[in-house]
Amino acid sequence: MEYHQDRFDDFSLLVFQNEKLVAIFPANKSGDTVFSHQGLTYGGLALSKGVKFEVVLNAFKEVLKFLCFHQIGTLVLKQIPSIYCILPSDEVQYLMFILKAKLIRRDTLSVIDLNKKLSISKDRMNGFKRAQKFDLSIIEENTFENFWEDILIPNIYVKYDTKPVHDLEEITSLKKRFPKNIRQFNVYNKDKIVAGTTIFETKNVAHSQYISGDEDKNRLGSLDYLHIHLINEVFKGKKFFDFGISNENQGRQINKGLQYWKEGLGARTISQDFYEVKTENFQKLNTVFV
Repeated sequence: MEYHQDRFDDFSLLVFQNEKLVAIFPANKSGDTVFSHQGLTYGGLALSKGVKFEVVLNAFKEVLKFLCFHQIGTLVLKQIPSIYCILPSDEVQYLMFILKAKLIRRDTLSVIDLNKKLSISKDRMNGFKRAQKFDLSIIEENTFENFWEDILIPNIYVKYDTKPVHDLEEITSLKKRFPKNIRQFNVYNKDKIVAGTTIFETKNVAHSQYISGDEDKNRLGSLDYLHIHLINEVFKGKKFFDFGISNENQGRQINKGLQYWKEGLGARTISQDFYEVKTENFQKLNTVFV
């Protein structure tokens, strides 16, 4: 997270049990509120492998108690989507119920279970076939300049009048730190880049962090061609392929066209919840066990 440390007042926490690290909580502070780190796409309480329910309960109670002691009135918690957990891990979800936490947002992720793939729709397969006729090529690149400068930045500016979350220098720096986890795939029509995607890869999941194509993407079928190749060939050994969210307006609306495209490739929906927790409620966790 260091690359954007100037944007956030870091308040990340480590939780120990008898000097053994059992949980980490990436976080930042604004006023009297602490947030699951707003510079991370997926956040929450990250747990050591093998910890049992009682340890999770005590760890989260200590986090809330610590925050309350430091005059932090509210914690805004961003849950880790279940597909990113190596083991079943809904302990914190249960604790939100006990703590009477307020659900303030729910995003929808479009995810393909790569062990139980659904049929790709006729529309997406037609795009794939068009790309073959145009003899498009897919190349994995070690640099991001072509995609960022020719495709991603212009598209985001035109559509949203903004810039990518990561600028070119930042994504390049992250790639150097995590060369096996951040990968760039570009699509070319002869020598011209026409589409691409930036993949963030974990043990179980390949996540398309950025997806973009030029104005001819529908005619060429470039994005269909790219993602069918990634799903069926490059990442077929993963458990899940995650297209991320299609939400707008703080999760309350969904971009229908984007959702349609993702589902046409076989994606279905899982959710990611955001909760608001009053830190003074930590004492409610004292009575869970009977």
